[in-house]
This record gives sequence, C-alpha cells and structure tokens, in this order.
Amino acid sequence: MSDGQRAIPQPVVTPLTRSAIFLVLAFNPGAENAATIRSFCRDLGALSRSGGVRVPGGGLTCVAAFGSEAWDRIFGKPRPAELHEFREIRAGDRHAVSTPGDILFHIRAERMDLCFEVAAQIMAKLGPAVSTVDEVDGFRYFDGRDLIGFVDGTENPRDQKAMEVALIGDEDPDFTAGSYVVVQKYLHDLTRWNLVPTKEQERMVGRTKSNDIELDDSVKPTFAHNALTKVVRDGNEVKILRDNMPFGQAGRGEFGTYFIGYSRSPATTEEMLQNMFVGKPPGNYDRLLDFSRAVTGNLFFAPSASFLEKATP
Repeated sequence: MSDGQRAIPQPVVTPLTRSAIFLVLAFNPGAENAATIRSFCRDLGALSRSGGVRVPGGGLTCVAAFGSEAWDRIFGKPRPAELHEFREIRAGDRHAVSTPGDILFHIRAERMDLCFEVAAQIMAKLGPAVSTVDEVDGFRYFDGRDLIGFVDGTENPRDQKAMEVALIGDEDPDFTAGSYVVVQKYLHDLTRWNLVPTKEQERMVGRTKSNDIELDDSVKPTFAHNALTKVVRDGNEVKILRDNMPFGQAGRGEFGTYFIGYSRSPATTEEMLQNMFVGKPPGNYDRLLDFSRAVTGNLFFAPSASFLEKATP
C-alpha cells in the first residue's frame, strides 16, 4: 500500500483548538479485529467531515496513529522506516516511561462536545476490536498557557515550515505525508511549583512568565527547558510540531500537561527527551522534571489519509 508522491496527509498541521481528546487504545489480536480496524480506517475521514458539516467553524479534526507491534498485525509490510517501540529513559529519579498502547486517536475541535461525539463514534464502530488504555480530555488554559503558568508552544513552526518538520518527504517513499507521533502524559506537583519564586521558574523554563519573552542566552541557564529541547544539526535547528494541552481533575488533584509532538523523524523528539531526562551534558537535566513526572510514553506513526483510504478490510 504505497502512498505515492501525491499522498494527502491526515490533519496533522491544523490551528490550535480549545479542546482535544487523546484516546489511546489496545488492539485485541485476531484477524477479524484487524479487518475491522482497517475497514474503519477507510471511513475515518468521512466521520470527521460529517462532524464538521454539522457544526461549521468547529475546527473538528481527527488523526489516527499506530504503534510498532500493532502496525505489523494490522497492516503488515511495508512498514514505516523508523517506527519502533517508545524507548524508556532512566536517569536518577527521572524516568521517561514506556507504556502500553497500540492506536492513538488525536481528536481536536473548538468544542468538547464535538470531540466527544467523534470519540464515541470511534468506540462504537471499533467495538470489541479494541480496549481503552487511556483517555485524556485536554483544554485550552487562558491564553494558551500550561498549568504551570507559562505560554506553551510559542516556538511552534507555522504554515509551510510546520509541514516540512512534521511530514515525511521522499526519504521514505512508501509513507510520504505520514508523521511520527510521540505522546507523554505529565503530572505536575503544583503545590511545590507555586512555592518557587517567579524568577527561578523563568530560569527553568527559559522564558518570562507574564509576557512570554525568551531569556537572552547571556542569562539563560543551560538547564532551561527551551535550551535542552533545542536540537541543532549541521548548524540548523531541527524542530517538531507540538500540540500540547493541559488536562486535569481538580477534585482528584491530578492534573498536568499532555505532550504530543509530530515529526518527520522520531529521532528529533528522542534527542530532546534524552537532553531533558539525562542532561546535556549528563547531569545537566531539565529542572522542570523536579516538579513534573511522565506517567505514560508512546511512539506512534500517523500514515497519510491516502494510505488509510486504501486500507483493505
């Protein structure tokens, strides 16, 4: 099932929305279940378009992505060149965990009811072919801030540049217009974080808190989050496309950030995580991890919409 040279991507590159659902599922083994999933893949675009027609301006989109083992069992060969299981990272008390998950649905809209409607339709259509591993409802927090109070995604690439960093080109011709997706759910200790003076918080993040201005390199620590997540190759910065969202249940005291990063190669995101958890050099780690811990970790591949439409039941 070759994508060809004119493959149409899934809606990976879309404007940030006010709501999202991150739905991670397990594939229940069996030829019949694999056929059910492939058949659903052909209908996914129509499902999203139907919701968009019902609520114009709702910004409804849905991206489907698949883990390494699930890919082999559902689609077989060929397979994306760099698809593999999420690689956990351990360094001292810091742990980027690798957790179960075969299929990701990233559902976005301006309204949560639209996201819910699509998630409900997905579960109804897939039925016993899948089991739910994790479901997180994300929301926009004030002017695009994280729950720690800083604006998130300021340096995200835009427009054509976003397409270039997120979507595969001719380096893997069978999967042109596909994208690798890394997701992690981080829980924050806001009680401890809020005791840290704002100036020190800004040093950890690498930006000012009130007006979102990047700190000058002359004063920014090398352990700042935005310093460690800057990847440079051959003198050029290599970026990913983030669509992070806050989430939380105040009554349970569980809240944090759902990280989701799209890229044309998972190596970029993996280098960022290595710098954060191990440090660059080792020991010079991301101090935000003293207040946030990753409780999930997955690597998926989102094939093009053209690939999904050609999936054979």
